[in-house]
Amino acid sequence: MSISRHRGDNSLIGHATTAAAPLTARVDAVPPHAYFVGSAIFHYLGPSFAVLLFARVDVLGVAWLRIASAALVFTAWRRPWRKFQALDRSGQLLIVGLGGVFAAMNACFYISIDRLPLATVAAIEFIGPIALAVIGARTSRNCAAVLAAVLGVYLLTNVRFGGQPVGVAFAFANAALFTAYIVLAHRLARRSAMGGVDGLAAAMLFAFVFVSPIGFAGAAHALGDPIAIAAGIGVGVSSSVIPYVFDQLAMARLARATYALFVALLPATATVIGVVVLRQLPTAVDLAGVTLVMAGVALHRETA
Repeated sequence: MSISRHRGDNSLIGHATTAAAPLTARVDAVPPHAYFVGSAIFHYLGPSFAVLLFARVDVLGVAWLRIASAALVFTAWRRPWRKFQALDRSGQLLIVGLGGVFAAMNACFYISIDRLPLATVAAIEFIGPIALAVIGARTSRNCAAVLAAVLGVYLLTNVRFGGQPVGVAFAFANAALFTAYIVLAHRLARRSAMGGVDGLAAAMLFAFVFVSPIGFAGAAHALGDPIAIAAGIGVGVSSSVIPYVFDQLAMARLARATYALFVALLPATATVIGVVVLRQLPTAVDLAGVTLVMAGVALHRETA
């Protein structure tokens, strides 16, 4: 009886492995650049919804709703706590550190976009990643790609601080944290032990722990508002689940400097979202900026 049951268990395991293989093959068949484009679209689509939510919920409350809903989705989907306990100390510290970055980055980002135009925050956010791209450029072709991307972003954003020192300070803090996110998330994507989406899920649980002391009070009054809750879940899924999962799938196959350069696409996608969602038509200068950004990304080649 026990032998029969053992054989049955093995057949079930084999069937599950066989069923998972085609899914893995389909995920790997998608070019990493496509995953980044998907991430870039949601990177500003989610915040555009969050700005509308500010009328109902405090800024830090929106950050809490975003992370709480994302943590709930990741917990139900991946159930990462058991694998986390089995990690070595360095793996656990990486995930906890990424969780802390998520919490601080989201808080700084929402405080800054509450005071500054989204395009201005996007321009400042680009400073750290472009430094990573310059460090990893190595070839004259890639240096030219970085230069084209920088010029394109400058034309797209035309940064004006508008007399908001608090917003500018938090925007620069967000830029530093976004750079830390790229470094830590790229390291996580390359790990064999609880890397990728499982590591991301665990990091989001820690982000929830870290953001709760500063954000829960601002969201508490909205917990009885079904519209605010639904909007908060929408922001969480579109801002912290879909793009971060796509990032992990892209980072697993892209060099860190390459990913950092691709971040130049974010202001370009913000322009497109502005047309589709907000009916903000681009000027000739905006179109020139988009063209330069796309040229920079197309010109770049990954170094060995």
